Amino acid sequence: MEKIGYARCSTYSQDLTAQRQALSELGVQDDRIYTDHGLTGTNRERPGLEQALAAVRKGDTLVVTKLDRLARSVPDVRAISDQLEAKGVKLALAAAIYDPSDPMGKMFFNIVATFAEFEADLLRMRTREGMAIAKAKGKMRGKKPKLTEKQQRELLKMHETGDHSISDLAEIFSVSRATIYRTLQRTQNP
Repeated sequence: MEKIGYARCSTYSQDLTAQRQALSELGVQDDRIYTDHGLTGTNRERPGLEQALAAVRKGDTLVVTKLDRLARSVPDVRAISDQLEAKGVKLALAAAIYDPSDPMGKMFFNIVATFAEFEADLLRMRTREGMAIAKAKGKMRGKKPKLTEKQQRELLKMHETGDHSISDLAEIFSVSRATIYRTLQRTQNP
C-alpha cells in the first residue's frame, strides 16, 4: 500500500511548493508526487493527473491536499472516483481517507464536488460581472491595435494603390501579415 500524491495549480504564476510540502507531511514520498502546472481543474486533459491515476494500484491511496486540486466539477469527480473504485484505490483529502466504493464515501465526494463546482461557477460569474462593469465604465476596451490611427490610414492608402503586397506592407510597418489583414478588415468595415 503506497501513497501517491497529486498537486495542481491553475496558472504558471502560482507555486506548487505549499502543496508538495503538505503532501510530504502526509507521508507521500517526493518521487511519488505528480503535478500539473498552469492547468485548471475543469480541464480533464491533465498529464500529471493521468500519471498519478496510472501509478496507483489496488490498496494504494491517492492523496490530494483539497478536492478542488483534483477536480472542479461533479462529473469529473465522479469519473475519477469511478476509476479509483475500479482499481481498489482510496482517496485521501489531506489527512481524511475516503473509500469511493463506500456509499458514505460516494456521498461525500458528491457533496464536496458540488461545492467545488459551485465555487468555480461563482468565480466565473464574478469575473464576468467585473468585466461588464469595467466595459460599461469604458475601462475595458480590448487589445489596442498595433498600428496608430495615422499608420492605419497610411497602410490603407498604400494597399489601395495595389503597389504593395501584404508581405511588403507587413515588412514596411514591422508587423505580422495577420496584423495587416486585421487592420485592412477593420478599416474597410468600420
